[in-house]
Amino acid sequence: MKRRLYGGLFLLFLFFVTIGFLLIPTFTYHLLRQRMIEQEAERLHREALIVADQYVTAYYSSADTLEDFYSRVLILDTYLDAEIWVVDRQGHILVNSNEPGRDPSTMITIEGFNPVDFGSGYYITGTCYGQFDDEHLTVYAPITQNYSLVGYILINHPLTVLDGRLNYLLNVSYLTWIILCVVVFLILLLVGIFIVRPIRKIASVAGHYAAGEFEEKVEIRQNTEIGYLNDSLNYMANEMNTLEEDQRKFISNVSHDFRSPLTSIKGYIEAMLDGTIPPEMQERYLKTILFETERLTKLTSGILELNKYGAHGRTILDISVFDINEVIKHTLRTFEGICTEKRISFEVILTDKELLVAADMTKIQQVLYNLTDNAIKFSHHDSVINIETTLKNEKVFVSVKDHGIGIPKESLGKVFERFYKSDISRGRDKKGTGLGLSIVKEVISAHNENINVISTEGVGTEFIFSLPLAKNEI
Repeated sequence: MKRRLYGGLFLLFLFFVTIGFLLIPTFTYHLLRQRMIEQEAERLHREALIVADQYVTAYYSSADTLEDFYSRVLILDTYLDAEIWVVDRQGHILVNSNEPGRDPSTMITIEGFNPVDFGSGYYITGTCYGQFDDEHLTVYAPITQNYSLVGYILINHPLTVLDGRLNYLLNVSYLTWIILCVVVFLILLLVGIFIVRPIRKIASVAGHYAAGEFEEKVEIRQNTEIGYLNDSLNYMANEMNTLEEDQRKFISNVSHDFRSPLTSIKGYIEAMLDGTIPPEMQERYLKTILFETERLTKLTSGILELNKYGAHGRTILDISVFDINEVIKHTLRTFEGICTEKRISFEVILTDKELLVAADMTKIQQVLYNLTDNAIKFSHHDSVINIETTLKNEKVFVSVKDHGIGIPKESLGKVFERFYKSDISRGRDKKGTGLGLSIVKEVISAHNENINVISTEGVGTEFIFSLPLAKNEI
């Protein structure tokens, strides 16, 4: 296919050149020749009318002598490079500028002479009824005296003179055509260098991408559509390579997180079946199995939830207007039991009694639940969790802040990655799946909003996300 593109352009160039060289000697030649004949016939016809009006009429009225007339005709013959004849109505040549001394008794008769043959253009081409051996342009004009037709002026111009001019024009046309072909050929070479060659490189690298090899990059520095295609292809390769790496990590993490509880469940069940665990202790291990089963269920639900969002946070949102303050209060009530157990309290600071936002209420509830659940998990006993809403620049900002163990500095950039758990969280949160914050990030990104995290190890962590203020509140 790479060869076809440039080969096709070259064949098109050859076709272009061939058609040009065929058109010049055929269509162009005949068109120019016909046009030159018409122009010359028009010029000679004007001269014939002058001869008929000024010279011949004067001769017939005895104003000039025959010698005077001959001298004027000879001058005009030389000027026009043509033979001038005076012909009577019967076709007898009375005067021939090429033979001024001819005896009138030996005058020549033009056999078959008929002025009708000249048509409306007053000219014919050929041998003038056999009077010449080569082709001539013959133009006629009537001679009238006292409103009566007495004869004709015929001017015969050899077409070899016109053909000489035409050949000169054709040579100029050929030279111009050759120069044009050279220019087109150079343009074709430039097309090959700046268009076809880069496309070949792109096609070659695209073949590697199709085979799953994303390491090779296309290096084409052009501020054109091809350069844009090059950058887009490299970006796609980087994204595909990242996606492939993410898939490997995803599968590795899923395998690890599923293997651990499954190994525990399998081991405990085998121990109970072979009697290693006595009946009086089975209830304790059955509770462990139930705990691991709930963990697997939660992990599966989290994966399915993330799968809804697809690539780059694209998902279908059910946008509605609701009071974010009321949703926060409702979400916090669901944690009363565990907060009582850990002696954790909420300090809630809400802007206005009612703060309307435009978002997907169900998914924002999930965000608040995950952030609050996360804050409770990593808070110390007898501590406070701060929940606050603020309004700024037509945006509502929601803050969830705990005073717990915090996040290590090296882990801050990874907290929203799927399955990621810092070493500290792994020690404290055995039930965590590492998907909660990933879901939070996906939901907020789907709303085209932002979420940030601020944390100091040993001091606490604060998550802040934004939501659009409802239009009727602006």
